[in-house]
Amino acid sequence: MYMRAHTKETQATMNPDKSLQFLKEGNLRFQQNLRANRNLLEQVNDTREGQFPFATILSCIDSRVSAELVFDQGLGDIFSIRIAGNFVNEDILGSMEFACKLAGTKLIVVLGHTSCGAVKGACDHARLGNLTALINKIEPAVDEVKEPADESLRNSKNLEFVDKVSEKNVHLTIDNIRKQSGVLKEMEDNGEIKIVGAMYDISDGGVTFYE
Repeated sequence: MYMRAHTKETQATMNPDKSLQFLKEGNLRFQQNLRANRNLLEQVNDTREGQFPFATILSCIDSRVSAELVFDQGLGDIFSIRIAGNFVNEDILGSMEFACKLAGTKLIVVLGHTSCGAVKGACDHARLGNLTALINKIEPAVDEVKEPADESLRNSKNLEFVDKVSEKNVHLTIDNIRKQSGVLKEMEDNGEIKIVGAMYDISDGGVTFYE
């Protein structure tokens, strides 16, 4: 028995809570190395006429944090948006609006992760070419984390600090989605979608959701 790609009918049975449960179950399978049985080529065929994903996941470009693998999802199941530091800008918000309003996903997850390189760069206030503008977008999260106050401990060498900044960055990103997208805010207020944060632990493969 293979897990089939989502159809218009199966997507219609999904709601925000059920979508979240699907991701939690998928991450549990991933941690236990019990992947769902899928025929990916069959899913290519199933999705050639259209796509009906149930969730949109904004995650980092980190090579260890592939949303499809971490949540054990197949072709056509999720929209995956990836950018270093998992923040939002106009283009990413537009992508999310397309995913939810036009393509029918019921859940947005902002997924940060431990030991994030982009967050380390923000903690160190790194400056390098186009990376500078990207890091500037993560630096508000550094300022929001007040402890430790000692400047010598507020850098990438302090991994506990880095992870606190990553978590704060997830929450600030969710705030920005609600503030900067009237479309998504209205959908959330109407119960059509949920917007949740989460952190992936690169040491054990587990995802912790903030609901």
